[in-house]
Amino acid sequence: MQSARPVSTARVAVAGAIVAALALTACGPENEDIAAPPQATATATTQPTAKPTTQPTASAPVSAQPTAAAPAPSAPSAPAGKRQVVEARTAGGLAKTTGKDAVSDVAVDPGEMRENMHLVLSDFDRPGQTSGRRILLIAVDNVPEDPAKRREHLWRGMIDYALQNGSSGDPTTATPYPAGPLGGSLECLQLPEAPTTDVVCGWSDASTAGVALFPKTTPAEAAALFTKMRGDIEK
Repeated sequence: MQSARPVSTARVAVAGAIVAALALTACGPENEDIAAPPQATATATTQPTAKPTTQPTASAPVSAQPTAAAPAPSAPSAPAGKRQVVEARTAGGLAKTTGKDAVSDVAVDPGEMRENMHLVLSDFDRPGQTSGRRILLIAVDNVPEDPAKRREHLWRGMIDYALQNGSSGDPTTATPYPAGPLGGSLECLQLPEAPTTDVVCGWSDASTAGVALFPKTTPAEAAALFTKMRGDIEK
């Protein structure tokens, strides 16, 4: 019976060794599982950092919108130009009609009129004239649109006026003539009738436009007179 004690002791020792080994083996995976979460946490913390970096890039077109819309407020109320139209007692050597025979209302639609724009509407007598149709002139300045387009508007209004006040015939194509020292563009068209013709001339430059009706004359004579009149009307 005494010889069995050493065997039991050995078995206990072996069993203890096995248990210790198993304990060490079990500790390895547990330690690895504990170490894994920091890696996942590190990955999670990098994701939010990446998102703000891409968001400003995606929102860049939003910041560009005000730049694209900027031209709208800068739309000019009138184009560049230093000249304006003025009332003149004489224009091109012709006296402005006064008294009861003078034009008293806006015979021709001048188009849109804005603040700081001036309108001249006058008729003029030829030397020695006391009755009959007179030269009618209308002009505006600080035109907000292309002055050539305003001249076309005035032309149409003047033609309608002429056809209702003694002129007849179909308007011809406008012909350019020398604009004189004030530059710009000057053109005249005819309202043919036998044996003479009525002429409508118009000018336009950087900021002004004007037209005039010349009864019973030729385009060349009307253009030359209109150039002189313009020198007294446009300053």
